[in-house]
Amino acid sequence: MGAFIDEGIGSSGASTHALPFSEAVTVWARVAALSFGGPAGQIAVMQRIIVEEKRWIGEERFLHALNYCTLLPGPEAQQLAIYIGWLLHKTRGGLVAGTLFVLPGAVAIMALSWIYAIFGNVGPVQALFFGLKAAVLAIVLGAVLRIGRRSLKNNVMSGLAAAFVALAFFRAPFPLVVVIAGLIGFVGGKAGWRAFSGGGGHGKFSGKLVADADSLLGEGVPEHSRPNAVWLLKVAAIGAVAWLGPIALLFVFLGQHSVFSDISVFFSKMAMVTFGGAYAVLSYVAQEAVNHYGWLKPGEMLDGLGLAETTPGPLIMVTQFVGFMGAYRAPGGLLSPLLAGTLGGLLTTWVTFVPCFLWILLGAPFMESLRRNKALSAALAAITAAVVGIILNLAVWFALHVLFSEVRTVSGFGMTVDIPVLSSVNIPSLFLTVAAVVAVFRFKIGLLPVLAASALAGLVYGLAFGVHP
Repeated sequence: MGAFIDEGIGSSGASTHALPFSEAVTVWARVAALSFGGPAGQIAVMQRIIVEEKRWIGEERFLHALNYCTLLPGPEAQQLAIYIGWLLHKTRGGLVAGTLFVLPGAVAIMALSWIYAIFGNVGPVQALFFGLKAAVLAIVLGAVLRIGRRSLKNNVMSGLAAAFVALAFFRAPFPLVVVIAGLIGFVGGKAGWRAFSGGGGHGKFSGKLVADADSLLGEGVPEHSRPNAVWLLKVAAIGAVAWLGPIALLFVFLGQHSVFSDISVFFSKMAMVTFGGAYAVLSYVAQEAVNHYGWLKPGEMLDGLGLAETTPGPLIMVTQFVGFMGAYRAPGGLLSPLLAGTLGGLLTTWVTFVPCFLWILLGAPFMESLRRNKALSAALAAITAAVVGIILNLAVWFALHVLFSEVRTVSGFGMTVDIPVLSSVNIPSLFLTVAAVVAVFRFKIGLLPVLAASALAGLVYGLAFGVHP
């Protein structure tokens, strides 16, 4: 695919830098192996290696690419890797960088899904995941506060964060909330309103500033990054076949009511509307997977999120676990449950991440020509503010199902609210959650130690009391 597309670009930009492709592959593999800690940690690792250490691109160009990726549906860290790989080595660079970024996590989640499916109902394994849930709650709460401190710089931005109210009480679709926030920011930036001045995304990074002019790529626009109608048509055609072709085949041979057809359609829709990163969409994925499709139980979604937090790669890789469990529980008459689960997980990963390559290869050439557009930066800032509320919605939904055994839904005045039954509070879970929050916020302990300690505490509790928490 890469060679076919690159042939239509022209070769005048092929020698603008002297970075061997083999060296880039090695470095992208290193970035992938270190991509723990969610999008903030992954982007920080990429910035440290690509910008500060290797000096392949400058700080301003890096942030511009990040801003664009944050505006897109899907995991911004992986899309940022695709963008930079494409800038440096055309389409093959983007394909390699993006694939390597998700490969370690995909392999790890698949292995852990097998273990979970086989041993998940065994006491010790169940206790391990019980402990992980407490740490996941602390991590999600940390994401709310971290993004909020950076994004809610004035009353207007705080008002956009009130998107949580629309989501939590009126069940407004989060894509609509994100689109409206982006339009408000775009109009505000175009009009020059002070509330929308400044950038968005994940903000400035610490460390020595590397100017674009001092980087390997320089500050100019590479020849291959200029918009080209023929090239864009080729990308669109190949990407559409790669993404939608398998879905069409599933409908033809298995019908529209197969679990594989459901998985392919549902997660393809997610790929088009997952604005704001994984945290922003997981509440919707969890609710649909649990309440509509019956693929998971509420606690199992938290188990999957705990798995994704402990492995490298994008947090949205948790969808592979969801697809695995959905197909595992409805394998049909021809496949064993584990084989069906494996195929369901791989199918989920395919339809989730193939569109990410398409968004970058189609849009990045235009973004390179809009690197100093203030309206786009304002739209990004507004979306990031709304995402704070969306992530808070996720934290509340997860907390209800972790800390309480029973939750009731109350409706009235156009609103629908989930209310916990206080008498059903899970005391051990509450204790572990408080401990994880203190570890993260008071003692600033890192992600992996908190996850490991919480899992160990859950295991000790399960073994000591001989119960399944």
